[in-house]
Amino acid sequence: MAQTRDQALKDRAAKVIPGGMYGHLSMQLMAPNTPQYFERAKGGYVWDYDGNRYIDFMCGFGPNLLGYGHEEIDAAFVEQLKQIDAAVGPSAHMIELAEAYVDQITHADWAMFCKNGSDATTISLLTARAHRGRKKILLAAGAYHGASTWNTPLPAGTVPEDRANFIYYEYNNPDSLRAAADEAGEDLAGIFATPFKHEVFQEQLLPNPEYARAARQICDTKDAILVVDDVRAGFRLERDCSWRSLGVQPDLSSWGKSLANGHAISAVMGNERAREAAKQIFVTGSFWFAAAPMAAALKTLEIIQTSEYLERSIKLGERLRDGLASLADTAGVPLTQTGPAQMPLIMVTNDQGERDHFASQNFCAGLLQHGVYFHPYHNMFITAALSDADIDHTLDAAHSVLRTLPAQVAA
Repeated sequence: MAQTRDQALKDRAAKVIPGGMYGHLSMQLMAPNTPQYFERAKGGYVWDYDGNRYIDFMCGFGPNLLGYGHEEIDAAFVEQLKQIDAAVGPSAHMIELAEAYVDQITHADWAMFCKNGSDATTISLLTARAHRGRKKILLAAGAYHGASTWNTPLPAGTVPEDRANFIYYEYNNPDSLRAAADEAGEDLAGIFATPFKHEVFQEQLLPNPEYARAARQICDTKDAILVVDDVRAGFRLERDCSWRSLGVQPDLSSWGKSLANGHAISAVMGNERAREAAKQIFVTGSFWFAAAPMAAALKTLEIIQTSEYLERSIKLGERLRDGLASLADTAGVPLTQTGPAQMPLIMVTNDQGERDHFASQNFCAGLLQHGVYFHPYHNMFITAALSDADIDHTLDAAHSVLRTLPAQVAA
């Protein structure tokens, strides 16, 4: 069999890139036939270097909110690029974008901009500690907040001191959170929370209001900072901070991924209580103040405000969820679907209800043969650019693949 172009690229990469690939794009736990490299993308689709088109349910791990290659957003980016981008100072778009987010996000009185989710969560961390000069930060056990030394999920290259002042609590457990706050005592700087529990390899869990209210009450009582890490879920659950529907407002929220529909920009948004601390910290980056991504973010926000993108993505996600549930039940395959319908985690389990990674891999590998890109252990994303026909095609593909899985699951 002739070598695929994708495999040839993997072989070349192995010689000049440590491990061939690193970070969240590593293929170590993916099915062997999963493509690593992609030549182009448009709308809800990506094409690999062998000419195969896939309906993309990963959306670049989140940035594709409204469709790859969105003409209005990309036009705004390109037009600004022609004028000025990364230069000796920012354009007026920086002020305009901050004003727009302050108008859009209920808790926000100001905004700061950066490039990656890790930048945004680190700014939030520093701001929380600068607020009253305290050290202790409460984090949910296993929660992902980026890939800096203080939060990377793999310890290589870090030292114990990088995490010496973190105390861990059980997500969604108010008693566990209160116990962690008691342990921190008068040195509590802040509490980090994700909009919902969205770790890899395990079922997702929506937050309960009691837990969210407990986090807010602790921070109010102890004069600490509540941070909602909205990097992954921002503008996918709400047109506001993702905890708005719980009736709980954070002091800080960290944003990224979908802010500019794929163009590189992230943000921290904060209230008046946190403003003075944010003024004290020193954070910066050569490309943080670039004008073109800010122009793209302004256009993205305009579409968020004026379109039914959110309702559409929820509707498409619910159609997918309901269809898969019916197909799995008919095929006798224990398929779990957790999290919001527009950010689903879909895994095959065994007879004991435990995750079956091999079967999940095979499920995704089978879908690839039908032009559908699923992930076996990370939550996925629904872009509003998908069509009902795309969902129909995905369900037809799942129908074919699920019929081959029961024997593998039983084995």
